[in-house]
Amino acid sequence: MRFRAGNWVVTALWGLTACGELGPEFGDPTDAGTTACTLVDSDPSTPVSWAEVKGEIFAKRCGCHMTPAGFGATVGGLLLADHASALLGGRHQKAGGPEAPKAIVPGAPCDSYLVAKTGATPPFGARMPLTAAPLSGAERQLVVDWIAEGARK
Repeated sequence: MRFRAGNWVVTALWGLTACGELGPEFGDPTDAGTTACTLVDSDPSTPVSWAEVKGEIFAKRCGCHMTPAGFGATVGGLLLADHASALLGGRHQKAGGPEAPKAIVPGAPCDSYLVAKTGATPPFGARMPLTAAPLSGAERQLVVDWIAEGARK
């Protein structure tokens, strides 16, 4: 069996940070010992579609993850070119197991590492987009809204 150092490092970092403090939006323990999540749908009365998220965010800002040969798709395994591929998640999710981090957890933006990786301090690896400016608050909120609404097509 061959050992892949890169995968081990990412897994180890995920394990360390999953139990640590991830910032208030990703569930810092509160004084009461519970976990709080502040990532919610900003406007539940206005649905967000896959086409909107793909067209406004993924296609414009996530180019490395838009083709199967793209750097983000080959290295991280996350392909955002179509709805089904996006929900399949990246390499971590495909590796399996109930404990594997999920790129997109419909209805749960706090559990979706796609949202975490676009934050200022992601729980593992680098902030995305890797070689571009961070997503604006409005761009990130659109992704949060879509996931909070069930990540529907």
